[in-house]
Amino acid sequence: MDSEVTFWPEGKTVKVKRGTTLLDAARRANIPIRTRCGGKAACFMCKVSVRPDSELMPIADIERRKLSGLDDDQFRLSCQARVAGKVVVDIPLDPLRAAVARQLARQAEESDDLW
Repeated sequence: MDSEVTFWPEGKTVKVKRGTTLLDAARRANIPIRTRCGGKAACFMCKVSVRPDSELMPIADIERRKLSGLDDDQFRLSCQARVAGKVVVDIPLDPLRAAVARQLARQAEESDDLW
Protein backbone atom coordinates (compact mmCIF):
# COMPACT_ATOMS: atom_id res chain seq x y z
CA MET A 1 0.00 0.00 0.00
CA ASP A 2 1.81 3.08 -1.22
CA SER A 3 -1.02 5.53 -1.87
CA GLU A 4 -3.74 7.15 0.19
CA VAL A 5 -7.11 8.56 -0.71
CA THR A 6 -9.14 10.93 1.46
CA PHE A 7 -12.86 11.24 0.80
CA TRP A 8 -14.81 14.37 1.70
CA PRO A 9 -17.25 15.27 3.21
CA GLU A 10 -16.72 12.15 5.34
CA GLY A 11 -13.04 12.91 5.97
CA LYS A 12 -12.13 9.22 5.76
CA THR A 13 -8.69 8.20 4.52
CA VAL A 14 -7.80 4.79 3.16
CA LYS A 15 -4.46 3.36 2.06
CA VAL A 16 -4.50 1.51 -1.27
CA LYS A 17 -2.13 0.09 -3.84
CA ARG A 18 -1.03 2.32 -6.71
CA GLY A 19 -3.39 1.75 -9.66
CA THR A 20 -6.52 1.19 -7.53
CA THR A 21 -9.59 2.97 -8.90
CA LEU A 22 -11.20 5.65 -6.78
CA LEU A 23 -14.39 3.56 -6.78
CA ASP A 24 -12.56 0.56 -5.32
CA ALA A 25 -10.82 2.81 -2.77
CA ALA A 26 -14.21 4.21 -1.74
CA ARG A 27 -15.62 0.74 -1.32
CA ARG A 28 -12.63 -0.21 0.82
CA ALA A 29 -13.30 2.87 3.00
CA ASN A 30 -17.00 1.99 3.18
CA ILE A 31 -17.91 5.21 1.33
CA PRO A 32 -20.88 4.82 -1.02
CA ILE A 33 -20.48 6.07 -4.57
CA ARG A 34 -23.48 5.51 -6.83
CA THR A 35 -22.97 3.55 -10.02
CA ARG A 36 -25.32 1.75 -12.34
CA CYS A 37 -22.92 0.27 -14.89
CA GLY A 38 -20.68 -1.68 -12.52
CA GLY A 39 -17.61 0.44 -13.21
CA LYS A 40 -17.56 0.34 -17.01
CA ALA A 41 -17.67 4.12 -17.63
CA ALA A 42 -21.15 3.82 -19.11
CA CYS A 43 -23.45 5.58 -16.64
CA PHE A 44 -21.61 8.77 -15.48
CA MET A 45 -23.12 8.32 -11.99
CA CYS A 46 -19.78 7.85 -10.21
CA LYS A 47 -18.47 11.31 -11.15
CA VAL A 48 -16.40 12.90 -8.37
CA SER A 49 -14.35 16.06 -7.98
CA VAL A 50 -10.64 15.59 -7.40
CA ARG A 51 -8.78 18.39 -5.64
CA PRO A 52 -5.78 20.04 -7.28
CA ASP A 53 -2.41 18.40 -6.58
CA SER A 54 -4.04 14.98 -6.29
CA GLU A 55 -1.85 12.29 -7.79
CA LEU A 56 -3.79 10.24 -10.33
CA MET A 57 -2.64 8.24 -13.31
CA PRO A 58 -3.24 9.96 -16.67
CA ILE A 59 -6.82 9.97 -17.86
CA ALA A 60 -7.69 7.25 -20.39
CA ASP A 61 -9.48 8.00 -23.68
CA ILE A 62 -12.74 6.32 -22.63
CA GLU A 63 -12.98 8.48 -19.50
CA ARG A 64 -11.99 11.66 -21.37
CA ARG A 65 -14.72 11.03 -23.97
CA LYS A 66 -17.32 10.32 -21.29
CA LEU A 67 -16.47 13.49 -19.33
CA SER A 68 -16.64 15.65 -22.49
CA GLY A 69 -14.33 18.37 -21.16
CA LEU A 70 -15.32 18.19 -17.48
CA ASP A 71 -11.92 16.64 -16.72
CA ASP A 72 -10.50 20.16 -17.07
CA ASP A 73 -12.63 21.12 -14.07
CA GLN A 74 -11.13 18.36 -11.90
CA PHE A 75 -14.03 15.96 -12.43
CA ARG A 76 -13.22 12.29 -12.87
CA LEU A 77 -15.15 9.04 -13.09
CA SER A 78 -14.33 7.15 -9.91
CA CYS A 79 -14.61 3.83 -11.75
CA GLN A 80 -11.84 4.85 -14.17
CA ALA A 81 -9.53 7.23 -12.27
CA ARG A 82 -6.56 5.34 -10.84
CA VAL A 83 -4.54 6.37 -7.81
CA ALA A 84 -0.85 7.21 -8.29
CA GLY A 85 -0.13 8.75 -4.86
CA LYS A 86 -1.97 11.01 -2.43
CA VAL A 87 -5.50 11.91 -3.60
CA VAL A 88 -8.25 14.05 -2.10
CA VAL A 89 -11.75 13.45 -3.46
CA ASP A 90 -14.97 15.41 -2.96
CA ILE A 91 -18.04 13.23 -3.37
CA PRO A 92 -21.13 15.17 -4.45
CA LEU A 93 -24.42 14.61 -2.68
CA ASP A 94 -26.67 12.17 -4.47
CA PRO A 95 -29.53 13.96 -6.29
CA LEU A 96 -32.17 13.20 -3.64
CA ARG A 97 -30.00 14.45 -0.78
CA ALA A 98 -29.06 17.54 -2.79
CA ALA A 99 -32.75 18.31 -3.44
CA VAL A 100 -33.59 17.90 0.25
CA ALA A 101 -30.66 20.14 1.24
CA ARG A 102 -31.83 22.84 -1.20
CA GLN A 103 -35.39 22.65 0.15
CA LEU A 104 -34.21 22.91 3.75
CA ALA A 105 -32.04 25.90 2.87
CA ARG A 106 -35.02 27.60 1.18
CA GLN A 107 -37.20 26.97 4.22
CA ALA A 108 -34.52 28.38 6.52
CA GLU A 109 -34.26 31.52 4.38
CA GLU A 110 -38.04 31.96 4.37
CA SER A 111 -38.25 31.63 8.13
CA ASP A 112 -35.40 34.17 8.53
CA ASP A 113 -37.33 36.59 6.30
CA LEU A 114 -40.32 36.39 8.66
CA TRP A 115 -38.30 37.72 11.58
